[in-house]
Amino acid sequence: MKSLHKYGWIAWTSARSNMAYLGEVVARTLFLVLILYIFLQLWRVTYSETQAQQLGGFTLPQMLWYLCVTESLAISAPRIAQDVDQDVRTGALTVQLVRPISYPMYRLWSSMGERGVRFGFNFAVSAVLALFFVGTIPMSIGGCLLFLLVLPIAFILDFLVMFLIGLGAFWLEDTSGLVLIYSRLLWLLGGLMIPLELFPESWQGILHNLPFALVIYAPARLFVHPSISDTLALLMRQGVALLMLTLCVQWVYGLAIQRIHSNGG
Repeated sequence: MKSLHKYGWIAWTSARSNMAYLGEVVARTLFLVLILYIFLQLWRVTYSETQAQQLGGFTLPQMLWYLCVTESLAISAPRIAQDVDQDVRTGALTVQLVRPISYPMYRLWSSMGERGVRFGFNFAVSAVLALFFVGTIPMSIGGCLLFLLVLPIAFILDFLVMFLIGLGAFWLEDTSGLVLIYSRLLWLLGGLMIPLELFPESWQGILHNLPFALVIYAPARLFVHPSISDTLALLMRQGVALLMLTLCVQWVYGLAIQRIHSNGG
């Protein structure tokens, strides 16, 4: 309970710190509004030209709400890998290790506090925009609860991958290239701009089972098309990915700590 209280305060402090920078919030909001407006116009033309009421099982209003969730998820991501990379290269990590807290847990709870605030604000702004342009879609309290159930796990999965990339600084001079590759794969294969149902059928089976879809596509689709059976299947896939990534983080972090000790701290 003491540890939970301690890490809870870390998350709370991170959330409050993120709310203090109003200029960054405004800039992020303007960027989000611009992106959603552009995609709305593109999808309006697409639906009009194809004369289709639905594409991939999404109506035009559902498509915009789907994009509201995916864009909010993508833009709310903290700079986890860059921060870990900097801690490693500057030696700040050795200072963190003498504190009575776990460094990976510190980074996890700090990122969760920051991302929770960012996502909440981004989604609130994008929801207002969606209501203005396309109105509401069928939603229920139960569906929202299902979405909120899988959302934190998506945050944690994204954190674990970015934390692993940051730890790469122990062996690489700079991990910015890996961050760029991961972010682009997440956007392209994770359903950021296009739901996976609109990809070629031969790709869909593979894309649905990649971890990228568990971070962006699956939570967003569940928000638009809530289903208990889909939620249970998603939780199972997220659980497997969570276990595998956690083991990878423990293994790589253990190797990294050994390098610190072998080199005298």
